[in-house]
Parts: sequence; C-alpha cells; structure tokens
Amino acid sequence: MLDLTPDEWNAVRLSIKVGLWAMAASLPFGIAIALLLARGKFWGKSLLNGVVHLPLILPPVVTGYLLLLSFGRRGPIGSFLDEYFGIVFSFRWTGAALACAVMGFPLMVRAIRLSIEAVDRRLEAAAGTLGASPLWVFLTVTLPLTLPGIVAGMILSFAKAMGEFGATITFVSNIPGETQTLPSAIYTFTQVPGGDAGAMRLTLISIAISMMALVVSEMFARRIGQRMDVG
Repeated sequence: MLDLTPDEWNAVRLSIKVGLWAMAASLPFGIAIALLLARGKFWGKSLLNGVVHLPLILPPVVTGYLLLLSFGRRGPIGSFLDEYFGIVFSFRWTGAALACAVMGFPLMVRAIRLSIEAVDRRLEAAAGTLGASPLWVFLTVTLPLTLPGIVAGMILSFAKAMGEFGATITFVSNIPGETQTLPSAIYTFTQVPGGDAGAMRLTLISIAISMMALVVSEMFARRIGQRMDVG
C-alpha cells in the first residue's frame, strides 16, 4: 500500500521542501509583524492586522490569482524580480513556496503575537534598568520567552503548507516534478480511473507528516516551557 512510485515520492519530497522554505522564509517577517501588532501604537494598526489575516478569509483561489497578477512574469513585482535578479515565481516550486508562505503567514503571526503579549513587561523593564538597549532586551529577554509561540507558529505554517492547494494550483499550476505537491497529486489521482490507490497512499503520507510535525511541535514547546520554569 505504501510502495510509492517515483512520481509520488517526488510529490512528497517537493511538499516537504516547499513547506520548509515557506516556513523559514516567512519566519523573520512573522516575528517582526507580530511584534509590531503586539507592541506598536500607530495609525492603521487595525488595517495592517486585517491585511495580515486576509488570506484566512479569502478563497484560496483568489489569493493565488492575486499572487499571479503581482508575481507573475507580467506582474509588477514578478517582472521586476525577473529582469533585475533573475528570480521567477510563476510555475516554479519557488512560487509554490511563496503561495504556502502567504497562506500560512496569518497562523504564524497570530501564534507569535499571543506569545509576545503574554510576556511580563516587568522583566523587560528590569533588563532596561541594567543598561541593556531595546534591541538587546528583545534578543535576550523577549525572544527567549516567546519561543513556545514561535515554535507553534512555525509548525502551524508548515502544516498549512503541507495542505495548501487552491492558491498553489492557481499560481503555479500542477506540474509533475516542479510544482505538484501532495494535495495537487492527490487531486490528480482522483481525476483518473484507478487512481484511488495512489490518492489513498498520498493521503496517508500527508496525515503522517502533519501529525508528526504537530507532535514534535508539542514536545519541543513543552521542553522549552520546562526549561524556562526551571530557569
């Protein structure tokens, strides 16, 4: 049952690759936006919060279409990146990673933001009275205290990437070996006669990877929490 074909293995490897890149690339922006939303006081904060969470309520196909308009070869951002940096997103695995990063970004930001808001500001103030700069306080006090939230946000982003379909297939299509991730491969199997076995194999693989990621996330978050309590 789990004897995968080369094409199925390619879909599994590509999904993991896309998920990891989407998670890693969005992490610095996720921390920065979460900190801005948690601590910032500025006009348009509600608007920024709405924009960040927009992919959660928009149909994924709409998000994919907007990415195609913006980052496609003829889009304003895509044409600029292609001409000056040789970076192409449309119909490439990098585009799949971008689509997954956008779809998982709200989940990452929310988890990190809640963790930042739970930090005791008195600890940061104490570090400041000892002469630490705001940046050093963030790196040595705030960031370590928010690690459980960061880990949770990373895993949520990865899990979302593993299951992303609508935005990905709209932006980069369903090209075997290049953009065909697990959901796209499962969809392809459901459209051909006799593809039920292949769809079931990839479904089980997808469930196993997602569950493994969630279990590892929970274990890691508990270890961090225990170490912080001991400290």
